Order: sequence, then structure tokens, then C-alpha cells
Amino acid sequence: MSRKQYHIRLTGADRVKLRQIIHAGRSAARRLDRARILLLADTGTAGPALTDREVATAVDVSSRTVARVRMAWCIQGWEALERKVRATPPTPPRLDGDQEAHLIAIACSTPPAGYARWSLRLLADRVVEQEIVEAISYETVRQVLKKTTSSRGVSSGM
Repeated sequence: MSRKQYHIRLTGADRVKLRQIIHAGRSAARRLDRARILLLADTGTAGPALTDREVATAVDVSSRTVARVRMAWCIQGWEALERKVRATPPTPPRLDGDQEAHLIAIACSTPPAGYARWSLRLLADRVVEQEIVEAISYETVRQVLKKTTSSRGVSSGM
């Protein structure tokens, strides 16, 4: 007796569509693997009804991946072949375009007295001091300046 909770029973149309996805070969590798898993795990009358371990060996994935694909197909249907949607959006940028422009303008200006050039920490402190942002790390300053050809106050004649 099989302990599988989710059984794949594909219709003829499902099998044809999955085979078309595989034979076209123009999909993402994950999508192709999932289509292969579904075809091999099909327990319907026309399916091979392989075990998870056999399917995993044939597709070169783990047997846990096979179980997850079976579960996703039973719950989501065709959505199981697509990429997952991010649960949380990516983090927003720390600085907007106007704030970046102010930072770059400061970096291109003359460094404070006693300094030969701007350091990242000096720039971060100056941006906070001028109330462009409430707080900023020197690493964020570095990432912003990396996108430019800024020289942090060093003259081009050196």
C-alpha cells in the first residue's frame, strides 16, 4: 500500500501538454524538470506510476523534490510548473535619485580641512549632518558611489 498522500492522475490532454513543454525545450530548467516528474509520477491508466525514488533517479533530483512537485500539482494544478511568487517584496533602495545626487555632489566637492580626500565614513557623516537622510552606513555610500566614476575629491592631475 502506498503512503503517498498526493497522487498524480493526468488526463490525456495534460500528458500531451506536458510532452509539448518538454519537447519544445524552450522553458526554464525547473519547469522542464517538473513536467518530467509529473509524467513519470502519473498513476493514471496511461502513466508509468514510478515510485518517488525511481522518478528522482530518472530526472536527477531528490525524492523530496518529487514529493513537493506532486503536492503542488494536486493543490495548484498548472501553476505548479511556474516560478513561485516572492512572499516578501525586495527591500526598497536606501536613497532615492535626489539623495544620490546630493551624495555624489558632496563626494565631488573639496574634502574638509585636514583631509586629502573623502572617506566613505566622512561622506556618510556629512550626508546625515546635512539632513539628506536620517541615517546611512558607509557601505551604502560605497554602493552608490560604485555606480559612478566618482573620485571622492582627488584632482585628475595626480
